[in-house]
Amino acid sequence: MRALLVVNPAATTTSARTRDVLIHALASEMKLDAVTTEYRGHARDLARQAADSDDIDLVVALGGDGTVNEVVNGLLHRGPDPAGLPRLAVVPGGSTNVFARALGLPNDAVEATGALLDALREERERTIGLGLAAGTPGTEDESVPSRWFTFCAGLGFDAGVIGRVEQQRERGKRSTHALYLRQVLRQFLDDPHRRHGTITLERPGRDPVADLILSIICNTSPWTFLGNRPVYASPKASFDTGLDVLGLSRMSTPSIARYATQLLTSSPERGPHGKHAVSLHDLTDFTLHSKAPLPLQMDGDHLGLRTSVTFTGVRRALRVIV
Repeated sequence: MRALLVVNPAATTTSARTRDVLIHALASEMKLDAVTTEYRGHARDLARQAADSDDIDLVVALGGDGTVNEVVNGLLHRGPDPAGLPRLAVVPGGSTNVFARALGLPNDAVEATGALLDALREERERTIGLGLAAGTPGTEDESVPSRWFTFCAGLGFDAGVIGRVEQQRERGKRSTHALYLRQVLRQFLDDPHRRHGTITLERPGRDPVADLILSIICNTSPWTFLGNRPVYASPKASFDTGLDVLGLSRMSTPSIARYATQLLTSSPERGPHGKHAVSLHDLTDFTLHSKAPLPLQMDGDHLGLRTSVTFTGVRRALRVIV
């Protein structure tokens, strides 16, 4: 087997020594080309080359969810072809590693490498569904290129929080749960749309859902982790189905406190719920329109402001080693 290992040297939970050990462990079992990323988008470019080659069987992403997202977008740059494309494997090296953990992998890079090698020996893999987001035809965002996401996307409040976190990290702050919680509070206090939602969800054959302030799109469950605690925004979301959506149409101080508590105490059986919460399951095609430009995020990466985004849930998009 020939494999490409894409290494993010900025991965927050692995040292250079640990990465060297992991590379040697993988190289002992396969013909391995290890490449360290040098710029934003480099992982995508490397995976695109692997997808277009005839001799790469496996692409391993060593990094966080952002690295995985880039690799997935590189592999799928011509569209899904599970039988023809290299398989994907993940060694978690980020601060949260939602995708890897949702697949059931250990959150420790060394343990995950051992699990990966076992899975390869035992030929364990699964074909998962993914989400695809694109600018909506006929709108000012129609020229925005499409992009795949592995576990979540969001338009509005949660994307604003991620944008604030990225700004703080650019200033040298470490990515911690405390940092996220502070930015949630600041986003709540500063959000000009929290009293009157600007988002409308449209889907074929159904009435639109209007006046949403927050929209979280999940491709799997849990939505994220706080330390070792899983957080379920859409408990029914799965790699085997379409996309799930959690929308909130009210964010007063009492309601945000209630929904935050529901998130923190969520379980695989129950997520946020109530009069102003909308939960939709297993959607294949839908569009989010906003009356005002709102921040968009995918897999925890802030992508700027959008007014209209069309989402597609694509079943059986990519083979993954588990």
